[in-house]
Order: sequence, then C-alpha cells, then structure tokens
Amino acid sequence: MRRALCPGTFDPVTSGHLDIIERSASLFDEVVVAVGLSPDKGGGPLFSVDERVGFITSAVKHLTNVVVRPFDTLLVEFAQMNDAHVIIKGLRAVTDFEREFQMAQLNYRLDADIETMFIMSIPEYAYLSSSAVKEIARHGGSVRGLVPDAVCEALAARLNQSH
Repeated sequence: MRRALCPGTFDPVTSGHLDIIERSASLFDEVVVAVGLSPDKGGGPLFSVDERVGFITSAVKHLTNVVVRPFDTLLVEFAQMNDAHVIIKGLRAVTDFEREFQMAQLNYRLDADIETMFIMSIPEYAYLSSSAVKEIARHGGSVRGLVPDAVCEALAARLNQSH
C-alpha cells in the first residue's frame, strides 16, 4: 500500500489545504492528514487539536482513503508509526519552498527512506494561509469560500467571544 502523510497545523484548515489533501488522495492508496499540536506556533493555536481534527474530518468525509490523526512527535517518527514513506507538503510561493526544503533535508537526514513530495498550490489558493484567514476574520471580513462553512462559523464564534 502506498501511504502518504500530509502534515500541518491547520489552524484553521483552508480551501488550499483541502485542495492539496484531495490531490494527494488521488495519488496514493491512503493519505494520513497529520494535525500537529503546535503549542509553540505564534502563541498557540486558535483551535484545539480536537477541533482542527474535527474540521478536517468533516471536510474530507467524501474521501474514503483519507484519515485524520493528531500528532505530537517528530514528523519522521509519526511517518514511521503510520508506515508512510512520503511526506506531502503544499507550496504556495518561493518563501514556502525555502522553509520546506530545509525541513525536507532535515527529515531526510533522520530517515532517508522517507521522501518529501511538494505539490504546488493552484493559482486560486496561492495567496491563502491560515494566518491570513484569521486576520480577515478578526477584523470582521468574510472568509466564506476560503475555509469550510463549519470553520467560518467557528471563527466568528471564537473571535466574537474574544472582544
């Protein structure tokens, strides 16, 4: 079985993330979406890991070969535990490539049997990031179409509580 890992913080999951997951699902027998706890990233995530897993699980329920799991280990260790020999990373721009290239080289050093595969964002999502979505939502802008509907509602509820 060809199993791949599609890791990220997904805080929150965006339409760009979902596009990469769907395209990955067409290339591999199984895709494990690995949701990182990431407590140190930018002051901590807006949504809990359980909420993020739930958002993604709901959004990919039509993909029978995709499973969503949280992780809090080295990515290479999580790939080994899940018998995944490919790590899929989505790229939007050159700045993404520089960071992801460095991580791919470090992961290769940890386990040369695990390959990193880059999938380019489609133009429609090249500008889209979780950070941008949160910033737009924080200031009352519409993020409809940029994230699943459940995430739109959760962002509105979460950010309205903080005011």
